[in-house]
Amino acid sequence: MTSLPVYRWRLAPDGLATRRQLRAAGLRPGGQGVVAQLERPRRRRGPLVAHLFRVDLAVPVRPMTPAKQEALDRANTARRTCPACRRDAGYVIPARLGMCVPCAYPDTNELAA
Repeated sequence: MTSLPVYRWRLAPDGLATRRQLRAAGLRPGGQGVVAQLERPRRRRGPLVAHLFRVDLAVPVRPMTPAKQEALDRANTARRTCPACRRDAGYVIPARLGMCVPCAYPDTNELAA
């Protein structure tokens, strides 16, 4: 078993990129494995590690189809719709509340008015 090469932050060779860097360039790993790791130092906890992929083996990102866009829009609308009052809150409903802020804290809204 061979271990992956580890590069320090900002010292990775050309031709390698993180998943985010590939996505910014309109690419995706396309099934290739991780070829190296990038290590970013952190003070309190251990180092932060990112996987590196070869840019020359990356393939273009699949285009967004109208069906995918519609499904994504429906999912985002569902995340913004309050289950208690059924209104679009205009923001993603916090999971810890489970409903929009006015429904979660009805007494506070009377004081503000």
